[in-house]
Amino acid sequence: MKILPFPGKEPASTFETLVHPHINYLYRLAFRFCGNQEDAEDLVQDLLIKLYPKRAELEKVEKLRPWMTTSLYRMFVDGYRKKTRSPLELIDDETAFYETTVSDDFTPDMVLAEDQRINEIQAAFNRLSEDHRVLLTLHDIEGYRLVELESMLDTPVGTLKSRIHRARARMRDMLAGNR
Repeated sequence: MKILPFPGKEPASTFETLVHPHINYLYRLAFRFCGNQEDAEDLVQDLLIKLYPKRAELEKVEKLRPWMTTSLYRMFVDGYRKKTRSPLELIDDETAFYETTVSDDFTPDMVLAEDQRINEIQAAFNRLSEDHRVLLTLHDIEGYRLVELESMLDTPVGTLKSRIHRARARMRDMLAGNR
């Protein structure tokens, strides 16, 4: 994803300096939330468009990455709610989630088995509920601690623990073939 300069009276360099280090992270997160490239790019772009007029406020934010993560999550939830209320649902082609790097140490059978396992894991992850996908993404993949998630998601730690436990159990069941 390439950042283009924003139009306006003030130079965009301050905004770009603040936001640029987080773009790849935000995109990865949005991709995990959305499940496809186009929606992830749109979500990040919409976030940046909303943040640009508030660039002076951004400079005052102490921990920008968690703050932007919360904003991205809330925008995703808002978009998801609007989409579920819409009678029209568009179906996109799936985008490959992982790219496999082939080494000389791997036989073609090993590479195929690894690709199949990655596809199984991704398919199971995509079948999780939105809440479970978001929690596993933020906690297990991105490494946010429960106390950070408590403030980001405005959910008590005990509730987060039980939801993470259920999400992991659901993933285990789906991967074991128990659907």
